[in-house]
Order: sequence, then structure tokens, then C-alpha cells
Amino acid sequence: MGILNITPDSFYANSRYDDLSKVLIQVEKMLSAGATFLDIGGHSTRPGARPVGEEEELSRVLPVVEIIIKHFPEALISIDTFRAGVALKCVEAGAIMVNDIAGGLLDDKMFETVANLNVPYILMHSRGTPETMQQMTDYDDLVMDVLDDLQQKVFQLRQLGQKDIIIDLGFGFAKTINQNYILLNHLRDFEVMECPMLVGVSRKSMIWRTLDISPNDALNATTVLNTIALTKGANILRVHDVKEAIEAVKLVDMLSIEEN
Repeated sequence: MGILNITPDSFYANSRYDDLSKVLIQVEKMLSAGATFLDIGGHSTRPGARPVGEEEELSRVLPVVEIIIKHFPEALISIDTFRAGVALKCVEAGAIMVNDIAGGLLDDKMFETVANLNVPYILMHSRGTPETMQQMTDYDDLVMDVLDDLQQKVFQLRQLGQKDIIIDLGFGFAKTINQNYILLNHLRDFEVMECPMLVGVSRKSMIWRTLDISPNDALNATTVLNTIALTKGANILRVHDVKEAIEAVKLVDMLSIEEN
């Protein structure tokens, strides 16, 4: 899953695209490199991010969805939003998946909306808002608390008729650096939910703060963690750098080859 941030303040500057011609160039690059999905977001969710209104978010992402569908009709577009209204408009315009970093917490209409739209839904674990989440990292039992939260929400979604649910443990969202690594190490524990797992660690602070580098220098380390995630059961990698992620996928797939 290639990331397209249509925001002026995404934490990784090289992932920001505010010009439609640049968007199309990047889309072609990602699809050529092997991306299965393109994840389009118009509201930065980095810790402390400035909130933007629904109309502003929609004005950022809707033209991008439309122009990608026009020029790359084969593209599978995910809309990265926690707002049901934005999800609805973008799916109507051609998006085929909703990626909700709030797991339904910030819009009580989200679960019902995605169930009615009948599109795959990425359910991410988080707490609070982008402004407050880093003050909400106290857990009784990190792995069990995250698992329990996701299981309760999957149950709610199933009751509404939602069929395709992908889970995301929410690396960097209401988690300390150490907690991120604990969850990554326990990724296999979440297979009990019988849902595909998306892992999004690309160039995040859990990498560059640990190594005392910048997001710009975090590609190699991102590939290391993506590889670990794949060996622990990740099904989708959400990344800024598609080519390198595809290489990791291909090499990890080689480990499943048995000797004749």
C-alpha cells in the first residue's frame, strides 16, 4: 500500500503532494513498482497535528481520487480518513477501501457507513485524537488491551454486516516507542482474530528516534522492520517507498520454498 499524503504537514516531507501533476507522477511510480493499493489522506495524523475541517479535507482528497481514477482506472484506492462523510464521498468517486486511523472513535457514523458501502475497512487501534494520543499510553496489559479493543470493534462491525475487515495495531498511535516494538514482536498473537493484518511503520518516529536519525534517513531501517513484520504474519505493508517494500515481500516469500 503506497502512501499519498495530500497535506502540507505530513511528518515525512517527501510524501506530501499538493499538485495534481505531481500526484499522477507518483501514482505511476508506485503502480509500476508493484503497489496493490494507494492510500490517499488529506488530514495529517502525526502527533500534535493541526485539525482541519471536513470540507477542507474533502477538497484535498476528492479531486485526487477523481483524477487517479481517470488516468489509472485499474488503481485500487484506499481513502485514509476518520470521517464517515469523507469516506462516503470518496467511495462514491471510485475509492474501494476505507482506512480509519481512529477505529470509529472520532465519528460515530463510520461503522454504519462502511457497512452500508460494502467496501473493505481497515480498523486501526488508537486512543484519543492526534493532538492527545501521546498522553494516552497507559495500558494494563498492552497486547491484551489492544487485542480486546480490536475484537470488540470487529464484533460491532460484524453485527452491522461488515464483511471485509483488516486490522492495524496502530504503530505510533497512543503507543510509546517501546510499546510499538512489543506489539511488533507479538504480531502473531493477533492472528486469532482471523483478519488480514496491515502494518504501517514506514519512516515513523519509532525508527528514527531510536536510531537518532531523521525520517529522510529511515528507509533502510523501515525495510528491516517491514521484513520482520512479514515474517510475523503481516499481510499488507503501508509504505512511502513501494519498490523497497516489494523487494522485501519477494525475498520473504522465497523463505516458503521447500526443497524438492
